[in-house]
Parts: sequence; structure tokens; C-alpha cells
Amino acid sequence: MGGEDEKVVEQKEMDISLKDLSKKLEEFAQARDWERYHSPRNLLLAMVGEVGELSEIFQWRGEVGKGLPNWEESDKEHLGEELSDVLLYLIRLADICGIDLGDAATKKIVKNAVKYPPKAF
Repeated sequence: MGGEDEKVVEQKEMDISLKDLSKKLEEFAQARDWERYHSPRNLLLAMVGEVGELSEIFQWRGEVGKGLPNWEESDKEHLGEELSDVLLYLIRLADICGIDLGDAATKKIVKNAVKYPPKAF
């Protein structure tokens, strides 16, 4: 692939919606006959385990700045993988529970904006 083609593929991957990810996860589970294991409880516990793995990355680093200065690329890649694991389990859990995560998140942002209005300076 040439440079322009790679940019197009990268852009498509970046623009994927929650609904697209949900569909991909459903197809992935169906192809492996894993749906029987994807109860809300099991998915939640799997996600909690992934949050633990995510926490381990930061455990002994202290505070880190935005953009993770001084982190190795391999550390950032590992972080991306663990963040992705949490996100994918969250999307699958919402889907199995019949929750439109995008809609729920949008409503929550609106609710938070009312609950926590900006301070007037």
C-alpha cells in the first residue's frame, strides 16, 4: 500500500462508530460461538479484569502529563491495547443489556452540563 492509501485506511479506522464496533463484536462472538458466555455478569467481570490490567500500567509511574511525555512507544501501544479491551467489553456489555451507549452517553453529558454549570468568572 502507498502512503495515501494507508492514510485513508487509518482515517476509516479512526472514524468507526460505537454501532460499527458493536456489530463487529457481535460477529466476532458469533463466529466463535462465544455468545453463550456473554452474559452481563461475565462481561462486567471481564471488563473489571481489563481495568485492573489498565491500572497496572500506571501503578508505579506517579502522575504523568498529557500526551504521556517520556513514555516509550511500546508502553503507549500497550496502553492503547488495554484501553481498547476496556472499551470493547463496555460496548459489548451495553449491547447485551440493550443499552444504546452512544445515546446514553450523550444524554449523560447533557445531564452533567445541567448539574455542573460552568463557573462565571
